[in-house]
Amino acid sequence: MSTALLNARVFDGSRLRDPTTVVIEDGLIAPSETAATETIDARGAALLPGLIDTHVHVTEVAHLEAAARWGVTTMLDMGCWDADVPGKLKGLPGLPDVRIAGNLANAPGSHFVKHMGFGPSSTVAGPQDATRFVADRVAEGADYIKIAVEDPKIPGTKALSPETVAAVVGAAHSAGLLTIAHVVSADTLTVAVQAGADIVTHTALTSELDAAFEALLHQRPVVIVPTLTMMDGVVRTIGGKLIMRVLGTLMPGMRMRYEHATATVSTFRKAGMTVLAGTDSNDNVKTPCQVPYGESIHEELRRLVGAGLTPAEALRGATSAAADTFGLADRGVIAPGRRADLLLVGGDPTADITATSDIRGVWIGGTRVR
Repeated sequence: MSTALLNARVFDGSRLRDPTTVVIEDGLIAPSETAATETIDARGAALLPGLIDTHVHVTEVAHLEAAARWGVTTMLDMGCWDADVPGKLKGLPGLPDVRIAGNLANAPGSHFVKHMGFGPSSTVAGPQDATRFVADRVAEGADYIKIAVEDPKIPGTKALSPETVAAVVGAAHSAGLLTIAHVVSADTLTVAVQAGADIVTHTALTSELDAAFEALLHQRPVVIVPTLTMMDGVVRTIGGKLIMRVLGTLMPGMRMRYEHATATVSTFRKAGMTVLAGTDSNDNVKTPCQVPYGESIHEELRRLVGAGLTPAEALRGATSAAADTFGLADRGVIAPGRRADLLLVGGDPTADITATSDIRGVWIGGTRVR
């Protein structure tokens, strides 16, 4: 069976093109002249590639079903205490495609082990342990490597040393895997970038980034997944002042502000770095903030625009740029031979990003989500 979407305005990465026909056949986009057994009149609605949420935590089919209803067709899991949990959600027909990080690299005695359920094999004892850590992740089927870059100035925090972070990055690259660094501050952003991480996720919340950091970005380009929805949730949930440890003495730190998060995005954009859309969707009560699956990607797109991206840039961050960054060459654009992961929405999301939530239809691998 093949389906022709008539009168669809296709998003080409920059703008909506004039109404055209897009044909779905055997789970892929077929040439427009392909004969179809079913036709659907899109009536001038905007046709986007299916959305890629580049930062989620999934543990059950219901999470995928919720995301699918909102047009998320690919979900990149960024860490689970048991890699078999998100791993079992891979390849389910008619549901978002899932990729996984497995266990994330963290320091012995960290809160990831003490409070989040990550096992001892997820800890990295030092640079000499990096190769073993990456080998364990490869054995559990990881598609990329996640590294927790924590700030040792925060009381009670156990952090990997900069040398260990760099060693894990190097071991991952030797294994042909991308690295994603979880960061929490300007200092940890600096450690991650200097270590050669490919992607950083989250933002600084207690300060803005200075000119020296912007210069570092020009020397060591890196992609950012700011998870602004989660950053706002952290500020609202935790609030107050962050207490820091400076030279062995507890000192009141700077207040966490959402404005620092948007300023982080501005710094990366100004430096010409790629900004991707990721929500940190989760329903774990042990996290600072629970973020709904699927629905939150539309909030994230709005927040990215609010932080200074154009609507087209934000859309690329959830489609073609996300696919390019993570090596997902079969998706992210609407073209013959690519996966038929599609989102049909009313209005013009290149002019008004809120139009992405006016959903008229979703297809995952050619299967329509009902």
